[in-house]
Amino acid sequence: MQIPIENIYYLLCYAWDQVSYKDKVPVDAEHVSTPLDLLAHLMIQETTLLLKKGIDQHYQEEIREVSGLKGKFLFSQTVKNNLLLHQRTICSYDEFSADILSNRIWIATLKRLLHFKEVNKPLKYKIVALLRMMPPVTPLRITAAHFNEVPFNRNNRFYSFILNICRLIYECSIPTEEEGEYLFMDFTRDEKKMALLFEAFVRNFYKLEQHTYSVSRERIKWQLKAKEDEHRRFLPRMETDISLENEREKIIIDTKYYTQTLTSHYDTDKIYSANLYQLFSYLMNQKDQSGKSLSATGILLYPTIDREYDLEYQYEQRPIRIHTLNLNTHWTQISHRLKEIIRVES
Repeated sequence: MQIPIENIYYLLCYAWDQVSYKDKVPVDAEHVSTPLDLLAHLMIQETTLLLKKGIDQHYQEEIREVSGLKGKFLFSQTVKNNLLLHQRTICSYDEFSADILSNRIWIATLKRLLHFKEVNKPLKYKIVALLRMMPPVTPLRITAAHFNEVPFNRNNRFYSFILNICRLIYECSIPTEEEGEYLFMDFTRDEKKMALLFEAFVRNFYKLEQHTYSVSRERIKWQLKAKEDEHRRFLPRMETDISLENEREKIIIDTKYYTQTLTSHYDTDKIYSANLYQLFSYLMNQKDQSGKSLSATGILLYPTIDREYDLEYQYEQRPIRIHTLNLNTHWTQISHRLKEIIRVES
């Protein structure tokens, strides 16, 4: 499924809950033609902005040998190293420094981009120029755990966008046989990654772009009577991708992402049966028997880049609909289509 670069950028902005960036960074630049070039371009643009804004710095504890005294005197270490005779000491003191984890991840990712053969040379030249302007930090070999260790607060929340880009670049990096070189695993061709991205995009779009319904993920309990309470723990977890609800209505949306929108059976297009069973289970196992639960609408939503589908069915009071979202159209049409699907005004 070939999605235009600009639309990939919009998907990322909504999925990361960073919609304010949607119109800040132009993605129609001359050298941006692939998802990796897009990420490199975003790193360049965001690095330029952060350098102008000012890099985040914290007070860090430093333990060093100094002339005289500074901060807290570490007596035992000083004596052990026989420094007093030379009028030197080992002291612990706080120093305002840019050598913090968020900056180390950021700079390590910029350097990693230079080791992808697929990145356009003009983008690499810009990255090299930016690295010359960056403060010295301790080199970092990035791991997945590092991204969860960065503490965010109101003073450094502007780092969240660039660290989301860094995480995606890290997750899509494949080391090659050449020392220090990487290949980029195009996330737009990975159905599992795109399924998560598409789900987060749709959920956050509805949170931000309409005010008719509240939006959440909902845990649904099986409406089954267990012979013994212990038996309940064997039931699989049921959680909706997106639940939209107000005082009168409820809509459950299950997003799916496949290279082919529908499956084929004897040359006839069919809905994926497992998807329909899953949506049906959500509708049949509502937590209460209120009017809006009994008449809840179930929607299966698939992305497509060619043919659109709008299929409608009915089970008792519950409408069941299957819709597609064409990701190969202009963003305004995508936005209009998503609102049309839940029948709210654009």
